Amino acid sequence: MGDSQEARRARARFSVVFAVHGAVTGTFVTRIPWIQHHLGLNPGQLGIALLAPAVGAFLAMPLAPRVVHRLGPHSALRTLMALWCLALALPALAPNLPVLWLVLFLYGAVSGMASVQLNAQGVEVEQALGRSIMSGLHGLWSAGGLIASGFGVLAAGQHLDARIHLGVTALVLTALALLTCRRLPDLRTDTDRSSARSAQDTPSRFALPPRSALAIGLVGFCSVFAEGASMDWAGVYLRDVTGASPAVAAGSFTAFAATMTAARLGGDLAVRRLGPVRTVRLGGGVATLGGLLVVCADAPRLAVPGFALIGIGVATVVPLAFAAAGRTTEPSRAIAGVATITYTAGLSAPATIGLIAQAASLRASFALVTALTAGLIVTAGVLRPRPAPLRTGLPAPDGPTAPDGPSAPTGPTARRQDARGSAERR
Repeated sequence: MGDSQEARRARARFSVVFAVHGAVTGTFVTRIPWIQHHLGLNPGQLGIALLAPAVGAFLAMPLAPRVVHRLGPHSALRTLMALWCLALALPALAPNLPVLWLVLFLYGAVSGMASVQLNAQGVEVEQALGRSIMSGLHGLWSAGGLIASGFGVLAAGQHLDARIHLGVTALVLTALALLTCRRLPDLRTDTDRSSARSAQDTPSRFALPPRSALAIGLVGFCSVFAEGASMDWAGVYLRDVTGASPAVAAGSFTAFAATMTAARLGGDLAVRRLGPVRTVRLGGGVATLGGLLVVCADAPRLAVPGFALIGIGVATVVPLAFAAAGRTTEPSRAIAGVATITYTAGLSAPATIGLIAQAASLRASFALVTALTAGLIVTAGVLRPRPAPLRTGLPAPDGPTAPDGPSAPTGPTARRQDARGSAERR
C-alpha cells in the first residue's frame, strides 16, 4: 500500500495508544508499596496478589479474537483500552487481600485482551507502511510507562493517597484512549478481512512451541522474568532492604524504565554493529552486573543503578528472540509459543519473587534474577541468524504481546521486510 498519508495518520494514533497502555502499567507499579502498606501485606501475600494479573491475562487472552469478531477491530480496541484504563483505579480501592486478588485478576484479564488487539492492529499499520514500526511503537509503550512513573514518584513523594492518584489518572487515560481510538482508519485489504474472519471463527486457544523454539523461549523467559521482577519489586526492595524513602523507592521504576526505553531506541544500531548473539551476551553481562549491585546493595545509591543496568541489559533480548523464532521451520507456531512463554514469565515473575522473599529474603529473590540474566550469556547462541523461509515476515515484537495475536505480515511486503531485516541482523 505504501507510505500513504492514511497509514501515517494511523501510525501516529497508534503511537499514542501504545503510550497510554504503557502509562497504565507505569502508574500502577509506582503505587505497589502504598497498596502493600495500606493493606498490611507481607511479601508472600503481596506475591500472591501479584499472581492474579498473570492468571487473568492467561485465561482471557484466548477470548480476544471472539471479542474482536463480535465488536469489530476498532470498537474492540476502543472498548478494551477504556476498560484497561479504568481498571487502574480498582487496586487501591480493595479493602483486603481477597478483593485485591479479584480486582487484579480483572486488571490482568483486560490487559491481556487489550494487548492482543493492540499488537494485531499495530501489525496492520506496519503492513500498510511497508516498513518496520513495531519496535518504535513498543519504545513508545516504554516511554508512556516512564512518563507515568514520573508522576507516580511525585505523588508518592507528596504522600498523595493512591486512591486519589490512581482514580484521577484512570479517568485521564481513559479519555485520552477514547479520543485517540476514535476514527481509526481500516487499512486492511478485502483478503485480510476475509482471513481475519476465518481465523476468528476458530481461534487458537494455546500454542505450544515446537522443539526448535524451546531454547529460544528460554532466552526470552530469562529476560522477561528479570524485567517483570524489577518492574514490580524494585520499589519494595529499595524501601525494605535499603531503607529508601517513599519517593526514592517509587523512583526506582523510573530509573529502570528510563534505561530500558533508551536501550530499545538504540537497540537496532547495536544489532547492526554487533549481531544478535553478541548484543544479547553483552546485555546479559550488563544485566548481571546490575543484579549483583542490587543483591549486594546496603543503600539506595547502589540499588538504583543496579536496577537501571538490569533495564539496559534485557531491553533488546525479547525482540531478537522473536526474530529467531521467525527463522525456524515452523515460524508461526514458534513465534506464538515464544510469545506465550515470555508473556507468562513477565506476569508470573512478581509472584515468584514474593514467594521466595517470604520463604527466604528479597536478596535471595534477586539472586535468582541475577542467575537468570547470567544465563543469557550462555544461551544467546540460539539466536544466531539462519536463512528464513520466504513466507516469514517480521516477527512479533516486544512489550504487551499475546500468543493469539497475529505474528507477522505475509506476501511481497513481508519478503521485502524480511530481506531488509536479515541484512540488518548480519
